[in-house]
Amino acid sequence: MKNYDTFIMGHISIDENIYQRETVKEIGGAVVYSSCASYAISHKTGILTKLSFQDKNCLETFTIPEKDIFTLNSKNTTSIRNIYHSADRERRTCTALSVADPFTIDDIPNNINSQIYHFAGLISGEFDNEMIKFLHNKGKVALDVQGFLRTVGKNKEMLFKDWKEKKEHLPFIDYLKTDAAEAEIMTGAKDRKIAAEMLFEWGAKEIIITYNKEVLIYNGIKHYTFPLKPRNLSGRSGRGDTCFSAYITERADKEIEEALLFAAALVSLKMESPGPFRGTRDDVEDYIKKFY
Repeated sequence: MKNYDTFIMGHISIDENIYQRETVKEIGGAVVYSSCASYAISHKTGILTKLSFQDKNCLETFTIPEKDIFTLNSKNTTSIRNIYHSADRERRTCTALSVADPFTIDDIPNNINSQIYHFAGLISGEFDNEMIKFLHNKGKVALDVQGFLRTVGKNKEMLFKDWKEKKEHLPFIDYLKTDAAEAEIMTGAKDRKIAAEMLFEWGAKEIIITYNKEVLIYNGIKHYTFPLKPRNLSGRSGRGDTCFSAYITERADKEIEEALLFAAALVSLKMESPGPFRGTRDDVEDYIKKFY
């Protein structure tokens, strides 16, 4: 039996990122950014991903040991084109060039135990919703709602639509992550604090809402916020994934405020360099001393 602090499930993605007519190809996906962050700060991390085995070289992007990567073959590998329209990378048009096969309960390895089961999805339909209830009985559930809101529309352009089954499944989620726009889609509330309160009322235990300048946590009692303080945005891609993973793994043995400070500092440092976070816990502690 393999024991993990966090077991992260999601599609790896071959990304095509375009800004000011310059195209950069990167291996991305929430599962990549999330796992690199948790592993870098010394949390035992396992991964479940699907991709076409002809693209198996993409797995070299992961920093965790090969024995902790559970890979399933798929007809296609997910591939996404991101066209960024602003320097802060907040405005973008996303197109699904291809999508890997969805995950089901049967795909979950039998020989693992984890404190946290992390749904790190990219596109709606990536997971069978019943996996949420099933894993709730095995450990804590952390879910990035992007993978339940972002759908593939006409011409393969990706659009955000509300998660119809949200009220059925939110009570089984211990950590729910959204960004400000996703929170508004789910609740209709522009105010992030009000949106977090609504999501808590519907059943989620701790709500994490990322914004371009801060991260907010709500636990039904108090709103906690910490600012993001990157000195540049060259590593903007994967911001939310990195922050969420750092927070939920640190939260295992820390109070909300301490875990949130650490996550905000880690993602601020990550945003200064392209690609997944490859620093250390000491690097994050130094960053906190200098900027927080």
